[in-house]
Amino acid sequence: MNGFKPGVIPTLVVLCLLPLLVWLGFWQLERGEQKRDMLARQEAREAAAPIGPEQIDTLQEPAYARVNLQGRFDAEHSFLLDSRTRDGRVGVELLQPFQDQPSGRWVLVNRGWLPWPDRRIPPKFDTPDRPLKLSAWVYVPSGDPFILNRRMAEGWPRLINHVDVKDIWTLLGRDGVGYQLRLAPGPAAYRADWPVTFMQPQQHVGYAVQWFALAAALLALFIYFGVHQARGSKQ
Repeated sequence: MNGFKPGVIPTLVVLCLLPLLVWLGFWQLERGEQKRDMLARQEAREAAAPIGPEQIDTLQEPAYARVNLQGRFDAEHSFLLDSRTRDGRVGVELLQPFQDQPSGRWVLVNRGWLPWPDRRIPPKFDTPDRPLKLSAWVYVPSGDPFILNRRMAEGWPRLINHVDVKDIWTLLGRDGVGYQLRLAPGPAAYRADWPVTFMQPQQHVGYAVQWFALAAALLALFIYFGVHQARGSKQ
């Protein structure tokens, strides 16, 4: 085509970048749909009747299931999940074993976030020593995080950098429920503003629009450059 001569190098650049930009746009749209599905499942589970801890392992999809608990915390064995942030402040999440009296099952309850500004001083928390009635929900991580060092610190409370519920029950020698329960806001909770997702579906759509806009701009520049080169060669 005499009216279009973009050149070899610009053509190769566009052939490499254009499919990538389009793929990134569709990937963001797919992520947005996944977040919508996640939020819808959470809303449905919140509207459903709560279950007992003995029923959790029988669920096909336990994520976000509401659980009623009645029993006591094990104050002797506390775990501090390190490097958790809220509002730009560094802290930890407090996890403690809890024995449900009606079922006899042990569950690992995350009581929420605590600030830890000075690592020379252990974070302060207390554990109720009376029987409690609690409301929590099942947390299922979206994937296994990449952790360089999975070893636990020694002593109690024990500092950890990830939560492996099975490893914790093995350490304690107990047959507990295989999922972490996140405590709902209440008297036994610390800061329990659990985000279901850190990015809303609308944000993914916005990123998709940006990637598609970049793809369109690249294609427009490629066409303009090709036409401009063709005209220049005729002069």
